[in-house]
Amino acid sequence: MAFSAPAAAQKSILVFGDSLSAAYGIGQARGWVALLAEKLKRERSDYIVVNASISGETSGGGAARIGKALESKPRVVIVELGANDGLRGLPVAQMKQNLAAVIERSQKAGARVLLLGIRLPPNYGPQYTQQFEAAFAELAKQHRTAFVPFFLEDFADKPEYFLPDAIHPAENAQPLILERVWKALAPLLKQ
Repeated sequence: MAFSAPAAAQKSILVFGDSLSAAYGIGQARGWVALLAEKLKRERSDYIVVNASISGETSGGGAARIGKALESKPRVVIVELGANDGLRGLPVAQMKQNLAAVIERSQKAGARVLLLGIRLPPNYGPQYTQQFEAAFAELAKQHRTAFVPFFLEDFADKPEYFLPDAIHPAENAQPLILERVWKALAPLLKQ
């Protein structure tokens, strides 16, 4: 979904994610991606935001559809995938391969990439959760992307920032997500 119609002079930021970026359970206009679009309208009118996030998306689904999403020729791609792989207990190596494909195709298309990392609850076991978390850092280093290790860092342990499912960030958490993402995104817009 595009938040603004592209104009000839505008550059785009593609947000390529899952329900955490698709404003699941809250109004679309209140999600962090819409807040990013508003911030850019105020501060960097030469950029627009295209949100290609789908609730329930896995890294495999993302790898399958990245080509179509890149047809808009974004300058920056924010990759926010992997949470559903982890929640389903899918192999970390498979997730890494899929995310690498998304990153590589984005970079080959000329986009700068910002990778957003996510962590799993401890009930998935220490070995799996550690491998899962490390996968994002390894991908960011290997592909030299901008990186946010855990974009829910500021509030992940505070139930009041989540919907009743205790998975999806509530409306009051969206500005916190935007703040964390913006710190890593802003330098990419200056390049």
